[in-house]
Amino acid sequence: MILVTGATGNVGRELVRELDAAGARFRILVRDPARAAGLPERAERVVADLGDPATLPPAFAGVDRLFLLTPGIGLDQTVHAVAAARAAGVGHIVHLSSFNVLGDPMPAMGRWHHEREQAIRASGIPATFLRPGGFMTNAFDWLPTIREGGYVLDPVGPGRYAPIDPADIAAVAALALTRDGHRDREYVITGDELFTVAEQVEVLAAAAGRDIEVRAVATPREAVASRFPHGAPPALAEAIIEGFALMRADTAGFRTDTVERLLGRRPRTFADWCARNADAFRQAAT
Repeated sequence: MILVTGATGNVGRELVRELDAAGARFRILVRDPARAAGLPERAERVVADLGDPATLPPAFAGVDRLFLLTPGIGLDQTVHAVAAARAAGVGHIVHLSSFNVLGDPMPAMGRWHHEREQAIRASGIPATFLRPGGFMTNAFDWLPTIREGGYVLDPVGPGRYAPIDPADIAAVAALALTRDGHRDREYVITGDELFTVAEQVEVLAAAAGRDIEVRAVATPREAVASRFPHGAPPALAEAIIEGFALMRADTAGFRTDTVERLLGRRPRTFADWCARNADAFRQAAT
């Protein structure tokens, strides 16, 4: 039995579909059952909260493999999940981490994920660490300014990166959860197309059939404020600003061949992702 945490998120939803298509036995842990609408009906649903250890034993009962995604800042949810996994006799954890752990020096976001990885390693449970780069779905963060005035704020200028479709991350996770040979491995996952923000917006605008302006930000804080209009926790805001600075400095870009090597196909393209999600941006830019 596979337990999937984060099943209603960008990666989790895609993973549930992958596992369902493969005929795997799996269960999803949700805090709000309503958010699981649209997920395969045959998936077991257990209402629990990684932030509340007392709710976890029923979710972990009979589970031998775990997909672990813990959002936000802090280590508590990871610690609770690992303790529940050990108590239940889970034999393999596939953990969604971040490529930021490779930073030298390691940025704040990398340190948070590194601490989670270390907590899993300390448990003694064999694990696979997935370390994706920036998600294609981060483009949804542009929707508020597109609605407001048909523009996207660009905090990274000449910086390039290779965004990855969460569906490809999910496909790698499903492989690690259902096939042998992936324990005690670390997989850094990116797309294979390098973009600046302006180049991404150009692809998106073409798919949506709308003009979308790119505006350089006066300060990175402006971009953070647009993403979190009601304010972000200070530690998160500072980490995002640090991340923007690192991205701006990386004008060459970083990419891996992990998806092709493991799945035997090229990663999905950003143009494909834009075509699938064009309606959301078309409506926003109307």
